[in-house]
Amino acid sequence: MSAGLLFLLQRGTAILLAPLVLVHLGVVLYAVRDGLDAAEILARTRGNLFWAGFYGLFVLAVSVHASIGLRAVLAEWTGLRGRAADTAALAVAFLLLLLGMRAVWAVVGAP
Repeated sequence: MSAGLLFLLQRGTAILLAPLVLVHLGVVLYAVRDGLDAAEILARTRGNLFWAGFYGLFVLAVSVHASIGLRAVLAEWTGLRGRAADTAALAVAFLLLLLGMRAVWAVVGAP
């Protein structure tokens, strides 16, 4: 991928992640303040399309953002460049996406 496109994707996902992180932290603080346990949280999130979409978007943005950042770190620290760096970044993106969507399904998926 071109450096310009990677730059735009990195900055775009950062812009997207900022409000997602704030909402996520707000939800966590709300749950902790109200003393909700895991069963109560799952009862509220199970089958909820809003939370599935919210956290699905969160996972997608994190997968793209983190893998691009890791690609840059690999190039700087290891000298890994070109296809090797791209392949490593894509592998990380795929793994983050797979594990993240699995977590979303575990929390929001059908009962």
